[in-house]
Amino acid sequence: MTSATTAPPTAFVLVPEIHTGAWVWHALAERLRESGAVAHPVELSAAPGADLETHIGEVRDALAAVAATAPAAQVVVVGHGYGIHPALGAADRDPGRVARVVHLDAGNPQDGDPPLALVPDQALQESLRKPPQESPREPVPDGGPVGGPVGGPVAPPAPGALHRWGSLEGVPAEEAALLVERAVPQPAATLTRPLRLTGAAAGLPSTGVLCTANGTSFALVELLAGMGDPRILALAERDVRFFDLATGHWPMLSCPDELAAVLVEAAAGRGQRLTPQKETGAGAGTGAEAGAPPRTFLLDVAECPRERAGRVDLHLPDAAEPRPALVFVHGGPLPADRRPTPRDSATFLGYARYAASLGAVGVTVDHRFHDLSSLGRAAEDVAAAVDLARADPRVDGDRIALWFLSAGGVLCADWLAAPPPWLRCVALTYPILAPLPNWGLDATRFHPARALPSAGPLPLVLTRAGLEHPEIAATVDAFLTAAEECSATLDLIDLPQARHGFETLDHTPETRAGVHRAMTSVLHHLDAARTGSGPSGM
Repeated sequence: MTSATTAPPTAFVLVPEIHTGAWVWHALAERLRESGAVAHPVELSAAPGADLETHIGEVRDALAAVAATAPAAQVVVVGHGYGIHPALGAADRDPGRVARVVHLDAGNPQDGDPPLALVPDQALQESLRKPPQESPREPVPDGGPVGGPVGGPVAPPAPGALHRWGSLEGVPAEEAALLVERAVPQPAATLTRPLRLTGAAAGLPSTGVLCTANGTSFALVELLAGMGDPRILALAERDVRFFDLATGHWPMLSCPDELAAVLVEAAAGRGQRLTPQKETGAGAGTGAEAGAPPRTFLLDVAECPRERAGRVDLHLPDAAEPRPALVFVHGGPLPADRRPTPRDSATFLGYARYAASLGAVGVTVDHRFHDLSSLGRAAEDVAAAVDLARADPRVDGDRIALWFLSAGGVLCADWLAAPPPWLRCVALTYPILAPLPNWGLDATRFHPARALPSAGPLPLVLTRAGLEHPEIAATVDAFLTAAEECSATLDLIDLPQARHGFETLDHTPETRAGVHRAMTSVLHHLDAARTGSGPSGM
């Protein structure tokens, strides 16, 4: 007898993305088998009558098949995109057969969430939603779909619209062609029926594999944790592990060798993890990271009178005559129950008080950018805040500046496309300036670079963080290229050692000077717009 033991084999149950099938896993499955693992790609039904429960049942059948053929194996269920919903559903029904769940460039749905809520294709989401009803709607039974009449199966995107699924970065041309040729219609009820979870699998180990070219990375997850997103903080408490893959949404096609290696590591429980933290709340909406120092604004600014009207706060200077206003716009998506809300965070209190100390009205607004489908509603909230400020007799309604931070940057597109005469400046601080690939948005709106040619001589003040996340920095680079091509009036403030959310993360002479320069530039444009006055000051 020998004391040596042999580790049980690992079996990977591979659940595919919307419109695809078991074929998409072919190359990856070969690599996994070469490593000594079992690979079981799942074919999800495309029959018109199939729903989410149908697909959950098919994953459960795969678990049963693995249990019969490799009873000693530890089973790792991998859900790609939409596939995480039937993967989690099956693990919840059969937790004893699953050792780990891997979210492959996928969200983290909860009980009651329909897959449609996490599908990045915003056009598809809109087409399957039911118009609002005037009368209270009846609760949706577990067996029924959410939303309105959905008709027949959902057709896959046309060849030129594959980006609606996610980034194709790294996918060879022949593989991308297969995504079109072998795509199948998606039964509508697979997207609209709520995922039902009992909690039986809540304790199972989990791993997130994040595809950075699709707009997600571990650094961005840390950013959300630092913003106090309770959904992300819960992942830290559960000890969820993470891996980054430098590719688009289809790693099984773009880099099967690298993906196979990552899945083997994931099965062994390795990967990066979030640091559990006690959220202080001061950095809400800024992108403050886990483990950051106490979150206070980088400048020492005194409190000033503040008035609240609905979603809007006015921070008022000591002045007898109407003053120009700066409207500060936060990023997101942020949970609707996030507390404190952005306007009560250190960053937005700091900016608004700083503006007031220099003689302008600082305006903050809690707009409702709670998920990617609510960008239009957030834009309406910002417009309403501007209207409220301009209507206030203490505000000079002909001298308004809009200042966008982080993901709020995409909301500037409407204002660049048709700037009103009273809009004297647009400021942007560590902005996201194009929809990220995994947002699933068409480029017709919320794409500031495409709106720039219509902005004319409208002054822009852009503060760029040198230590920005690459996914965000790429959108800024594209915007600057567009600004150069159309000869935009742009004051670029570069802060090489600053991070996203530097107002609460990086209290340095460089960042203090950067905020001062940005504020001075904006106020200069507002002052220059005053009838009959020169640039002598506020």
